[in-house]
Amino acid sequence: MKFSFRPLTQAARGSVLVYLVGGLHALSAQAITQEIRASFVPDPANPQQNRFIDRTPQSGYCGMYPNDCNHYNLYGVRLPLSFASMRSIEPGAAQRQGAMFKMPAQWRSLAVQNVVTGEAETVQIRLGGVGSQYVLSDTAVNLTGAATDQEAHHKLWGTSWLFAPRPCESGAMGSHGPDAYRFFWRTPSEAVCSKQAAFSIPWMSYDYLDVGYELRMPNPLGMSSGLYTGELTYTVGPGGDLDMGDNMLPDNSSLSFRFVLDVQHVLKVDLPPGGHRIELLPQGGWQAWLQEGRRPTRLFRDQTFNISASSRFRMFIECEHAGIGGCSLRDAQSGSIFPQVNMSVSLPAGITDSAGQPVKNRQLTESASDTLFQPGVYVDRAPGVLHFEVPSYYMEFMLQHGQAKRFAGNVTVIWDSEV
Repeated sequence: MKFSFRPLTQAARGSVLVYLVGGLHALSAQAITQEIRASFVPDPANPQQNRFIDRTPQSGYCGMYPNDCNHYNLYGVRLPLSFASMRSIEPGAAQRQGAMFKMPAQWRSLAVQNVVTGEAETVQIRLGGVGSQYVLSDTAVNLTGAATDQEAHHKLWGTSWLFAPRPCESGAMGSHGPDAYRFFWRTPSEAVCSKQAAFSIPWMSYDYLDVGYELRMPNPLGMSSGLYTGELTYTVGPGGDLDMGDNMLPDNSSLSFRFVLDVQHVLKVDLPPGGHRIELLPQGGWQAWLQEGRRPTRLFRDQTFNISASSRFRMFIECEHAGIGGCSLRDAQSGSIFPQVNMSVSLPAGITDSAGQPVKNRQLTESASDTLFQPGVYVDRAPGVLHFEVPSYYMEFMLQHGQAKRFAGNVTVIWDSEV
């Protein structure tokens, strides 16, 4: 007999994009958009690393000092979101009238949906770092009377902005000029971090906003191929999710993250040379029948194959000659169709059935709904076995002394990732 295989789809495609949209509508109607791209593509060199990879070009502080951010699982982008004081910052001023930061550091969830199937998954995000460059209305030396820029910035606030106020934590690097200071603080908790001015500052601004974000992504092995999209919006300004106090006001009032997850799956099956042609034989060959007349108890063949799979798939068969639960064979001499070949499959470790059980001698039928299999890890060129068998109750019909018969039929085995 002959059989062929036909994966209905060999790859599934799908990535994560995050857009940040802001706008203080009373001041600016222009939205801020920042793409954050992440994707899942199985890696044969690292089959155990089944996770999304953030493909976003890092910018801002995390772009300049990626090792510092990576140590805390942060990725970072610089946003064109600026803040400016509405009045002077005075020594002893209330916290909300000075320099303060409160970031949405707690995990927040949003749903992302497959744009074709509607299948939903959950993404979580937290903003774990904030940075910018403050710009003063005059040089720090002029505001404080200190001898050097470094001493003046320190004296202006009682401590350098390299050192974050608690509960924020300091980034590794900072820099300064005569009237400006670049800083980055980690935000492990959703609480206010503030600096108290020691001298009067007539005016101050933050030129941009660096954010360090952390993501929790769904398991891509349980997702269908394709694009998944969803949005999460933060408010910006006094009392908002990103709150810099009542004095430092933003030029936009909202910040929206739009996610696009790109999932690219692999389903590939390789047969050894000649593996498409299956010859069913008795255990130990034909000698017992030819020399002693003892009918075999069954005819069978185990055909190995190699499978690479990163997502769930179904297996079923198509028969040239339909049978009941299997495929029938045709007697080449009489043309009658009667003996039946039962087919089953054993899959490699790492692939289970819908109940989470190993797949051993699982029967295959013409129904696509009977066999759903799920990789728990990316399986790369792992061996599986197709089992072909003609049961014992057909032996008397097929094998009669003095009569040569040949039975044949075509079977198509289908691996279908479109589930």
